[in-house]
Amino acid sequence: MVEKATNSNEEAQERVKKLSRQHFINIGHLRGTISIICLFILWHLGSTSELSGVKEIPTPMDVAETFWNGYLLSLKYWSNWSASFERVFYGFILAQLIGIPTGILFGLNDRMRNIVFPVFEVMRPVPPLAWVPLSILFWPTNESSIVFITFLGAFFVIVINIYEAIRHIPKQYMWLATSLGAKQRHLFFSIILPAVIPSIAAGMTLGIALTWEVVIAAEMIASDRGLGRLTWEGYVSSTPAVTVIGMISIGMAGCLTSAPMEQISG
Repeated sequence: MVEKATNSNEEAQERVKKLSRQHFINIGHLRGTISIICLFILWHLGSTSELSGVKEIPTPMDVAETFWNGYLLSLKYWSNWSASFERVFYGFILAQLIGIPTGILFGLNDRMRNIVFPVFEVMRPVPPLAWVPLSILFWPTNESSIVFITFLGAFFVIVINIYEAIRHIPKQYMWLATSLGAKQRHLFFSIILPAVIPSIAAGMTLGIALTWEVVIAAEMIASDRGLGRLTWEGYVSSTPAVTVIGMISIGMAGCLTSAPMEQISG
C-alpha cells in the first residue's frame, strides 16, 4: 500500500511538472506574439508620423504589398534565400569540422597551444569582413571567398568555447582517474568529452548567428545574389520596401537556423 501511494504521488508530481512546463511554454509563445504585434504597431505609427527620418520608412502594408506583388512567387527571390543558406551551411559545417578538433587540441596539448595559440590570438580580433579583400584575391571565385569569410565568423567562437571548457575541468578529476588506472582514451570519453559537449552546443548557437551576420555583409560587398545583396539592391535603387523585405527575410532565415541550435544546447 505504501509503495502504491508513493508511486501515485510521484506520478501526480510528474503530471503537475508537465502541465507547468506546457503552461510556461504557452505563456512564452503568447508574450512573443504580443511583442511582435506591438513592433508592427510601432512601425506603422512611426511610418505614418511626420517625424524626420522615420516617415521615410515604408508602412507594414506597403512592404506586404510589395512582397505579395513582386517577390512571393519570384524565382529570383527564393534563389537568394537558397544562396545565403548554402553559404551559411558550408561555412558553419567547415567551422565545426575544423574548430572542434582545434579547440580540443589547444586544451589538451600544451606544446601545440604554446606554438599556435599566440598566432590564433593575434588573428582572432580581426573582424571577418576585414578579410574580404584578401579572400577575393586568394580564392578563385567569389563564392569560395564568401564561404571562407563565413567560416571565420564561427571558427574562432567555437575554438575558444571548447578551449575554455577544457581549461576549467578540475584537475583533481584527471588526477583521480589517472591514479585509478584510467588510460588517455578513457579520460577523453569519460571526463573531457562530457565537459566539452555543452560548450560545443553553445559555440554552435553563437556560431550560426555570427555566420548570418558575416554572410549578409559579405554578400553586400562581393556577391551578385543572396539576401544581403537583395537588401543592398533595395538601398541602391531607392526602394525602401525592398530593403525591409530583405531585412525581414534575413531575420526569418536566422530564426530558422538558430532554433535547432537552441534546442540542441537545451
